[in-house]
Amino acid sequence: MFPALYAIVDTEWAGEGILGIADALANAGVTLIQYRGKQATSREAYATCRKLVERLRGRARFIVNDRADIAALCDAGGVHVGQDDLGVEDARLICGADRWVGVSTHNLAQFGAAAETSADYIAVGPIFATVSKTNPDPVTGLDFIRKARGLTAKPIVAIGGIRIENAESVYRAGADSIAVIRDLTAADDPAARAVEYLKIAKRAQSQGQAGASGMRSR
Repeated sequence: MFPALYAIVDTEWAGEGILGIADALANAGVTLIQYRGKQATSREAYATCRKLVERLRGRARFIVNDRADIAALCDAGGVHVGQDDLGVEDARLICGADRWVGVSTHNLAQFGAAAETSADYIAVGPIFATVSKTNPDPVTGLDFIRKARGLTAKPIVAIGGIRIENAESVYRAGADSIAVIRDLTAADDPAARAVEYLKIAKRAQSQGQAGASGMRSR
């Protein structure tokens, strides 16, 4: 099954504690972790990603945001691209067939196009209002997940403004996974907060409320 919790460790929120936070999340049972460093230089991002790869090896799949080249160089588990980054197929040419490539979408036209690519999962959002991006796209709402669910069997990752209070509603709408940034990395105890999310995911999945969770075979 596709991991139900997708943790994003963002340098804006995690700061210098990013390695420790990622380590704590993996210890808590999080098996999919992404590095996002929008303000980091290429040298800084590469150095941090190399350390994260070593910290998380054997415990969590590590994804690099935006940078397919860094993902390949540091032997990460994959890359996540946005609408203004390299396309899915170009990112895969750099990363190789064995790494995951995920893509962000913000409307049904983008989602439909992503569903036709080799993307391993498709992110949708922002589902709710978010402060994790400087210039966020318009809020899509839960109904977007419901509509997108009928268009593909690929795993759907919901992102944007997700918190403990609304997480279950996102699974109910059909998401396979929820991506969380601030509510994890800025928490007093990121590991404890991750455990809360994992419990919610387990409850939603046991009641048949989560999405398809089927990874494309390769």
